[in-house]
Amino acid sequence: MRKLKIGLPKGSLQESTFRLFKKAGIQVHVGTRSLYPSFDDPEMTGLLLRAQEMATHVGSGVLDTGLTGLDWTRETGAKVKLVSDLNYAKGGLGPVRWVLAVPQGSRVKKAEDLEGKRVATELVKVSRDYFRKKGVTVDLEFSWGATEVKPPLLADAIVELTETGTSLRAHNLRIVETVMESTTKLIANHEAWKNPWKRKKIENLDLLLQGALLAEEKVGLKMNLPRKSLDGILKVLPAMHTPTISDLADGEWIALEVIIDEKVVRDILPELKRAGASGIVEYPLNKIVL
Repeated sequence: MRKLKIGLPKGSLQESTFRLFKKAGIQVHVGTRSLYPSFDDPEMTGLLLRAQEMATHVGSGVLDTGLTGLDWTRETGAKVKLVSDLNYAKGGLGPVRWVLAVPQGSRVKKAEDLEGKRVATELVKVSRDYFRKKGVTVDLEFSWGATEVKPPLLADAIVELTETGTSLRAHNLRIVETVMESTTKLIANHEAWKNPWKRKKIENLDLLLQGALLAEEKVGLKMNLPRKSLDGILKVLPAMHTPTISDLADGEWIALEVIIDEKVVRDILPELKRAGASGIVEYPLNKIVL
C-alpha cells in the first residue's frame, strides 16, 4: 500500500497539532515514549520531530510532507515546497514573533544600540541576516535553551520567540523590535509534490486542515422566527453568506440557519430574541470548506 510520510512537530506545537488533526477528521495516536505516531488513515505514516529539524528532513526526502514554522524553514535554508499557511500556534490562532529583547533597565532602544554587544538566540541565521541589514555588528551566540535567563550576565540582548510576551515580562525583559513574524506552514518535498498520488494526498490533507482552522472561531446558529420578523433578524446577523431559510409546517413561521463568528454570539443573541427569534440553538463546527 502506498504511504504518505508525514512529519508532525514535537514539543510546543504537538498538542495543538494533534487537536487540529482530530478536528480535521484524522485521529493521531502516539505512545508516551514513541516518536512514531499512528493515523486512522492507512495511507499515512509519520514521525515526530522538533520543528527545528522538520524542513531539513522534508527537503532531503526522508519525509514527504510536514508541519513547521516559517522561521525554521528560513533558518535551515531547506529547499521545500511551501504548500500553505496554517495560521495556528501553541496558544491559539495567529502568528508568533521572534523579537529582540533586553533587560528592562537597559539603555538599548533600537537594534543599532547593540553595536559590538552580545546577543543570544536559537535563530542564528535569521538573526544574523537581520543585524546585517541593519548594518549592526554584534557578537551573535547560539543559545541551547532557556534564552530568557541569559541577560544581563551572559548576553546584552536576546532574539526570542513569543506569542504573548508573558514569559519575557516574567523575566524582566522588554521588547525592542520584531525580527520576524512566523506562522505554521505545511511544507512538502519537491519530488513528492511531483508525484500525482502524493500531491493529491497532501492537497486533501491541506483542505481538511484549512477547513478545521476556519471553523475554529465560527459557530452555527439555528432558530425559528415569524416570517414577518425576517427582515429585522437579517439586520442583526453578520453572516458569512446569506442564511439558509426553510419553511415550517406553520406557514407563518420559518427556520433560519447561519454560520457566524463565535465572539459575536453573546452580543447578538438578546437582539435576535427581541427581534422575534425563538428556539435558538448554537452548535460547534468541525470544518468549513469554502
